[in-house]
Amino acid sequence: MKNSALLIFATILFSHTINAQLKPVKYADGSQALNGLAIKPAKKSGNNPGILLLPAWLGIDNASKGIAENLSKLGYTVFIADIYGEGNYPKNTSEAGKQAGFYKTNYKAYQKRINLALQELIKSGANADNIVIIGYCFGGTGVLEAARGHLNVKGVASFHGGLGKDAARPATPITAKVLICHGADDPYASKEEIAAFQQEMRDSKADWQMIYYADSVHSFTNPEAGNDNSKGAAYNPVAAKRAFEHLKLFLDEVLKK
Repeated sequence: MKNSALLIFATILFSHTINAQLKPVKYADGSQALNGLAIKPAKKSGNNPGILLLPAWLGIDNASKGIAENLSKLGYTVFIADIYGEGNYPKNTSEAGKQAGFYKTNYKAYQKRINLALQELIKSGANADNIVIIGYCFGGTGVLEAARGHLNVKGVASFHGGLGKDAARPATPITAKVLICHGADDPYASKEEIAAFQQEMRDSKADWQMIYYADSVHSFTNPEAGNDNSKGAAYNPVAAKRAFEHLKLFLDEVLKK
């Protein structure tokens, strides 16, 4: 009965097939065409809180659409960023790895694409001074780059995202509040990377928190990731539900409604 309830929760949380409110938005980085998605809140509030969502390494997917829809029901204007751009969308994980790897290395280009999407969120109706950026996997790496790049956001939340940066890059003060939701058994984040990230947060004087979820590996929030932890990436409905509740608490803390 408990598992059935969790599956029903996941279906509601991530379903994207019946909501027609997600609207395509064309924007650009110079000559590079970009295609994002925007959604208005079900009930508008006076402070117009906004959420910029950075998707995983395959680009805008079912999971990111479902999360955006669910957040709109809670009163947030949401924009899903297009990082790669038209003509560059990966067809498989091999291509995704190369694309994501480019932006992880060329972090200033990543920060620029994130900032362009941030401006589109504001154009969609979000208050420029009342925004949080959330990201999943590759997008989770991106939210940290947004914080490191001092984008004008109140907070950032990373879900099973990459945490590392080039050790040669100095730690600079981070003013955005930081939430990290991490699978306790994620094989793609080494102990060394985690330790270096936590030290960076201390050196940056950041207001940060890191939550670990038991029996969870990479992609634990994505129902399309399968359920075999031995593959390194798998869905965990219990952890996904807890992580979403932690996100809601974080949003309630840092954004004005």
